[in-house]
Amino acid sequence: MTIRTGGPITRRRAVAGLAASVAAPAIISAPARGQALWPAGRTLRMVVPFTPGGATDVIARIVSDKLAQLWNTSIVVENKAGAGGNIGTEQVARSEPNGETMLMGTIGLALNSFLYRKLSYDPIADFTPTSLISIMPNMLIAPTSAPFNSVAELVAYGKANQGKLTFASSGVGTSVHLCGEMFKKMTGIQMAHVPYRGSAPAVQDVIAGRCDIMFDNITSSLPQVQGKTLKGLAVTTAKRSSFVPDLPPLNDVVPGFDVSAWFGTLVPAKTPKEIVDRITADTRLALTDAIVRERLASLAAEPVGAGSVEFASLIRSETDKWGKLIKETGINAE
Repeated sequence: MTIRTGGPITRRRAVAGLAASVAAPAIISAPARGQALWPAGRTLRMVVPFTPGGATDVIARIVSDKLAQLWNTSIVVENKAGAGGNIGTEQVARSEPNGETMLMGTIGLALNSFLYRKLSYDPIADFTPTSLISIMPNMLIAPTSAPFNSVAELVAYGKANQGKLTFASSGVGTSVHLCGEMFKKMTGIQMAHVPYRGSAPAVQDVIAGRCDIMFDNITSSLPQVQGKTLKGLAVTTAKRSSFVPDLPPLNDVVPGFDVSAWFGTLVPAKTPKEIVDRITADTRLALTDAIVRERLASLAAEPVGAGSVEFASLIRSETDKWGKLIKETGINAE
């Protein structure tokens, strides 16, 4: 299937329009003479701007393992956490544009220029996107003791009890936090934000009933929902997720609500096009591998495989979307 490159990519187009391209083997053209040896004989780096063990880290390792096999070389995954992902991201932005250093980027690329007063890198100008690897929904969760069992009941309860609901997040300025702010804006419900240092303690307080709801990453909350220690009310994508088909999308009750976490690789700007194209094509090929897909499925991550143009378009559209919300709400991560 041919990938469309004419207009901005949306999450729905990313899944529906590009999933088929992942299912077909990529055709890799011969490298240009100047890059004939890339990446032979080189040890490459995949920088993850967060701590080990999270979804970003795990996805980076899944993809790096397969690319290392395809390229018959080594890829070292380096965790450079701190400042909301800015430390590791800046490191890649300042790296030589020779294909030896890649970034596993997330939605932070669209958020941080609005959340931080001053960045030492430009999320758009300093990078060339190579491949949108996967997307996943967030999940709206609540304690089992909550007086609502659906999004419609939550909206009705919230409007009848303005200012009484609380929503937890994994930290100020995270996609989990902004999901809650988007919900407030689109429903008119007033809720108090309760930020935590990470998802795990936030989820525990939702389980205990100390917070009323949370728009958590599906990877961390799905086991609790399946184990009946949390209520799963909805997914944040516009359509149902194949990983939790029983949960409706928020869009059913809040039209236009469509939020996903996304993960993709980028390289420093001015990296030769031949290298960018090779990374894109071989990542798409890696995503056809049954083991890779199985490992991504364990995270509830949908493989995509979109290329540089499509991924860049997504980053721009997400930057516009979240930048407007952050400016309206005055959120500051510092």
